[in-house]
Amino acid sequence: MNEELNYAEMLEIPVETVTVNHKERRKRAKEEDLSEKVVETVNDRVEKDPAYAESTPVEREIKPVDPRAKRTRKIILGEFVAVCALCATIFLTNIFMTNSAINTFVRDLFQGTASTADTRTYSDFALSPVVNEYTDVEIAVSDTGVMSFTAACSVYAPCEGELASVNGDAENGYTLELKHSDSFSTVISGLSTVYMAEGDEVRTNVPLAYTDGSHEVRVTFYEEGAPLNCYTLSEDGLAWS
Repeated sequence: MNEELNYAEMLEIPVETVTVNHKERRKRAKEEDLSEKVVETVNDRVEKDPAYAESTPVEREIKPVDPRAKRTRKIILGEFVAVCALCATIFLTNIFMTNSAINTFVRDLFQGTASTADTRTYSDFALSPVVNEYTDVEIAVSDTGVMSFTAACSVYAPCEGELASVNGDAENGYTLELKHSDSFSTVISGLSTVYMAEGDEVRTNVPLAYTDGSHEVRVTFYEEGAPLNCYTLSEDGLAWS
């Protein structure tokens, strides 16, 4: 070795010496397997105390049932059963008893109550003047009960009711039919102007129409389609005789 160094110095070659120190590796201590130790510890514990391995049930708090809530549920259940029973009854009666009271009630409920028959007769109504009492009009009454006059004035309904129909025109005169009940009606003809339309309600204190005097106005009362002459006309007005 020294010869090699001397030879290198003779050749003037720079030489560096490096000292390498080999450190001995420390042997790592074996790490203990924690999982194995845990298993061994548990096994030892179980061998000593078998109850240690048994699971402990979790106790849950049971809330007491509110009596009011329980009673409410019973009421709701009872109402539900009652509704189901009612629906079943309606269904069966619709099949086997079409004209039963409950069917009639249900039909009226959904279709509307049928109009009640008006069985009043002419004598159940009080008559009112067909012209204003302050109007100077000469009114004649025939033996058949037709009341007539010719004048320019407003015309009123003799009884309250409904304007059932309007026929004619202004040139030839309008004819009105007033329905007071199912059997009693009034027909007024020879009118120049009509203030109302079919289906309107008529009152004795509201003008129904107007006549300009160009046509004779005729008023006739009917009961079951037959003209009536059982009334009188005086200074006190119209009245049934």
